[in-house]
Amino acid sequence: MGGIMPARYGDPVPASTFPDALAEQLRADPGRPVVTFYDDATGERIELSLTTYANWVAKTAGLLQDELGLERGGLVLLDLPTHWLGPVWLGAAWAMGLTVTTDHDRRTDADVVVCGPDGVATYGEDAGRAPVVALSLRPLGAPFAEALPPGVVDYSAVVLGQPDAFAAYDPPQPGDAAWQEAGGAARTQEDLLATDRLPGRLLTDVNPCADAGLDTLLGPLLGGGGTVWVRNPVADGWDRRAEAERATATRRA
Repeated sequence: MGGIMPARYGDPVPASTFPDALAEQLRADPGRPVVTFYDDATGERIELSLTTYANWVAKTAGLLQDELGLERGGLVLLDLPTHWLGPVWLGAAWAMGLTVTTDHDRRTDADVVVCGPDGVATYGEDAGRAPVVALSLRPLGAPFAEALPPGVVDYSAVVLGQPDAFAAYDPPQPGDAAWQEAGGAARTQEDLLATDRLPGRLLTDVNPCADAGLDTLLGPLLGGGGTVWVRNPVADGWDRRAEAERATATRRA
């Protein structure tokens, strides 16, 4: 089974980093749906089991470590809309012990920039300074249909070739910074695990890659549940979606 390799073996111990917590969840219930995504503008729907999510996290972390040369303590500028790949990139960064920020003022400090198609023109000029990874956000994770600027990496064209399991050369530690709020304090790996657990299914249109949205991923993931994210939700479809997805909680942006 591919995914994040646990950092410790033997008797169970309380998880204090995100990759350890993810490995713990995989041991408990690997088949449960943990990431579900709808885009009501395109009709797209995708669902990832915990095992599949961990596999995407592992491949993305492998890309960061082995192809792009990132190291524990590096800074990731993440500029993505509400999308199923947002939780994947968060998990991959934390599996490596990287700090994630969405603060554009940190652009010149970032060791890697990750953006959607709308950010290619803006961040493409950074490709000579630090890696720039662009996500097409097309259905089924398809690559870009058009050529990208020189030096910009097409995520979908390279990620599937990465190994199905990941082990960090320098594993993250509980006190490592994991999330840097814009103009605020950093949250550590240990802080992430202090998020209130949510055992059911959360329906939300809140971007997980935002200060206010981290718990839409972490609460259900760590609590034994799952999240249904909706991009471009239709005005009159929320209650029907909640019923169809058996949501036990909802949260609107």
